[in-house]
Order: sequence, then C-alpha cells, then structure tokens
Amino acid sequence: MKVFQTVFILLCCAGLTMQGQAYQEPPLTNDEVIPELVLVFSKTAGYRHQSIEKGATTLRKIGRENGFIVLQTETSEDFNAKNLKNYKLVIFLSTTLDVLNAAQQKAFENYIKNGGSFMGIHAAADTEYDWAWYGKLVGGYFESHPSDPNVLKAKIDVVSKEHPSTSHLGDTWTRNDEWYNYKNLNPKMTVLLNLDETSYQGGTNGANHPIAWYHEFDGGRAYYTGGGHTEESFDEPDFKKHLLGAIEWCLGRSQ
Repeated sequence: MKVFQTVFILLCCAGLTMQGQAYQEPPLTNDEVIPELVLVFSKTAGYRHQSIEKGATTLRKIGRENGFIVLQTETSEDFNAKNLKNYKLVIFLSTTLDVLNAAQQKAFENYIKNGGSFMGIHAAADTEYDWAWYGKLVGGYFESHPSDPNVLKAKIDVVSKEHPSTSHLGDTWTRNDEWYNYKNLNPKMTVLLNLDETSYQGGTNGANHPIAWYHEFDGGRAYYTGGGHTEESFDEPDFKKHLLGAIEWCLGRSQ
C-alpha cells in the first residue's frame, strides 16, 4: 500500500472527511505544532516475523501518545527523494534480505546525508548484506542465533544509562527474546546494551556482544536494537520505553 493511500485511510478512520467533502487542514494556532512523521518500513524478502504487525501497531500507539505520527509501508517505491523528505525518521521493522533496488538505496543514502534518521529493529540486521553503506548504518549484520529453542531468557548488561532508551533500566535487564549473534560490527557506534552470554546458550560473540547501539552516521542519526522477535516484546513496558527513548533520540528531542 502506498504511503499516500495509508494517510488517506488514516484520515478517513479519524473522521476527518465527511459526506464526500475534501479534507482541509485546519489553520494552526500559535501554540500548535505539526506532528513529526515516522515511516515504518516492514517489507520482507526472506523470513517474515510474526511480530511485525504487532510491532507496527505498538509503534503507532506510542506515536499517538507522544506527539508523532507513524505510517507503515511495504512498498519499496516509497523510497524516493520526494516522499522521504516528509519523514523525520525511517524505521526498518524486521525487514529481511534485499528490499530496495539501487535507485531506492541511493535515495535513502541521500535522505540520511541530508539529516534524516534511521532506526533498525531486530531483523533490520538481517537485511541488505550486499549494500556496504547500509551495513555501516545499521551497525552490524546478523550471523546466527540460538536454535531449539531460539527464544530464550537472557541477562542484558546496561552499559550506559545516559541515553533516553536506557535511562529507565537498572544495571541489568532480564527478558525473553531471540538473541542474534552479529558480524561486521561497526567499531564507531556507541554500545548501550550488551548481552551476557553466560546467562543463556547459543552466544558466539563472547564478552563483546552488543544488542543495542547508536551513532551519528553520514550526516544523520542511526539506532539499532536487537529485541523484538516475539509479539510479547511489544507488550513489555520496559521494551516499549526502550523503543520510545530510541525514537525520541532519532527525532532529535533528546541528545
């Protein structure tokens, strides 16, 4: 579905069109601010996570509660200069494998270079392995994960609480999820959360096993969190605060 179609549906559902009359934006008063737009991209060319729909619903709710509007697309053609300039942040929500062609990749690179922001959730690290720029942007690629079962309880060490995505957490955070092992980690990113591999089976990164990080990159901002494999993740209060803090940093609401 095209983003403009999604916007129209949202307006209709909100009762903003009546009796066939064209919608007209009401004039802003002096104290009103136009909400920032966030684009959630959830196209998959490989494995599709069942949690995508729950994740998108949760992100829309977080947006409504915090003054930004979340729109979702799985249409690669929405990655063009004219459309991307409308968004302050683009979130890759468990995308997989090759989801953008060369022209769309170039448009997204220019978006970041012009001050845009990127956030990756879970399988965003399992995306675009042949696009070296994206690998540096997301910060690392998926290599493997535990199996049989792949969802396990693990302890996360909170490396820093000086970020809005981690400021609500204690020194450790124990939760259930599918824990990725990573390759090609970008050494220039700032790690916020690190997996304790002694707390579960299947880790291969050793003592240096980041699971959430951020960095300034190529003119814009980039954030990644490895959580979000399970639908239940998006019901966890601490995980939702984690997502909100990451989004607020990407939007420039906090430093």
